Formats: sequence, structure tokens, C-alpha cells
Amino acid sequence: MPYKLFYWPGIQGRGEFVRLALEAAGAPYVDVVRAGAAEPGGESASGMAAMLRYFEDDSVPRPPFACPFLVDGRQVIAQTAAILLHLAPKLGLVGKSEADRLWTHQIQLTIADMVAEAHDTHHPIAGSLYYEQQKAEALRRAQDFRRQRLPKFLQWFEAVLARNPRNLANDERRADGRALHLVGARLSYADLSLFQLVDGLLYAFPKATRRELKRAPHVAALHGQVRALPRVAAYLQSERRLAFNEDGIFRRYPELDG
Repeated sequence: MPYKLFYWPGIQGRGEFVRLALEAAGAPYVDVVRAGAAEPGGESASGMAAMLRYFEDDSVPRPPFACPFLVDGRQVIAQTAAILLHLAPKLGLVGKSEADRLWTHQIQLTIADMVAEAHDTHHPIAGSLYYEQQKAEALRRAQDFRRQRLPKFLQWFEAVLARNPRNLANDERRADGRALHLVGARLSYADLSLFQLVDGLLYAFPKATRRELKRAPHVAALHGQVRALPRVAAYLQSERRLAFNEDGIFRRYPELDG
């Protein structure tokens, strides 16, 4: 039975971190609201109605607060990091030891922190207001993000990669052809999520992110390696991969890039 992923149909958003894990593992899944949007009647038909039922129907004993959420049999799991924590052992995207599972989860939660901060550069006051209604505050918030938070986060990911004992030294790694990983010696969902984070930052803050990636060569290398994975590359070139846009988390407002 395929997994059922519920998320808004027109944006990558936080649902994209789950999609990448499912796509990289070759797991069967249905992107329910997008599938409904393709039916006669559009997104107001079966897909959106199915998602709203989980929020509004009193018969759902454990309603999710927001999407994304995943339905796996009788289980309904919300929150991106929790979904990935649940899926990863089934998809082979996390180590077998408790220490590796917890460490991977910690990295994912840190990625979630940075995603929230990236979002708040264009909506620093309230999500209910338009960007134009809080542009002055957004300019100040984005300046601090570029100067303080972006370097701090990327340098932490760089340190994690550099200190992973299973990663070879740069020269040895290139000669051996082995990839870098955040945890252990194999692909994890944290690697996929860091790829998505960097991809979003390159869209929203191309100048600032390229500048910081020069100081984080391991992060830049991992981003390129994940992009080249056969299943990931095929997904990125498919219609299933939505384009970044100004309705999502990562939005390109040139004035916020300094």
C-alpha cells in the first residue's frame, strides 16, 4: 500500500523534505492533494477534501495541527521531522543504532530551525500579512540572517561533515570516489534535507549563499552529490518536482539578498 502524503499542492514547502526521502528510496506514495487537483473539479475535489477531513472531522482522534502529514496504514504522523523519523528505518535512510537515529533526528531538527528562520526573513511580523506590509522589517531581518544566522548554520553543518569519522579526507575521498555524509557512511534523510535546504537558500539568497558556500566546501560538495543521485536527479527533472516560487518558504526578493 502506498504512503499518503498530504500537503498544499502549489508549493514545495516543508512537504518537500518528505517527498525527497520517498523519491530517493523509490518508495510508492501518493501526493494526495496534488493528485486530487489533477481530477475534474481541481483541488477543491477529492484531494483537498480528504486533507481537510483530518483537520475538521471529530472522528479523527489525533488530528494533525498542520500539513505536511503522512498516512501510513492507520497511523497519521505530522511534523516533517517526526514523519522522517518514522519513515527512515523503513526506507533505509538512517543508521541502525540508537545513537545514529538520534543524531540524525537532531540534525533534522536543526535544519527545521533554519528553514523557519529563512521563512521569517520575508514574514518577520506575521504570516497573515503580505510581504509588502512588513518590508521594512523584512529588510532588517534578512540583513541579520545573511550576516549572522546563515554563516552560523552553514558552518555547523560544515563541522558535522568534517568531524564525521566515516568521511575520508578531501584528497582521499576524491581519489576513492566516495561521497560525504552527515551521519555514518551511507545516505540518510539528513543528507537529503540538507540538500533541500541549500537548494532553497540558493534560490532565495543566491549571492549570500554562494559566498558562504565558499567557506563551507563540504556542504557544497554534499549538495552536488545528492543532486546527482540517480533517483534524485530523475525526480528533479520530473513534473513531480514543483518549482520554487514566491508562495513557499524560500522566496526570491532581490532586495533581501543585499
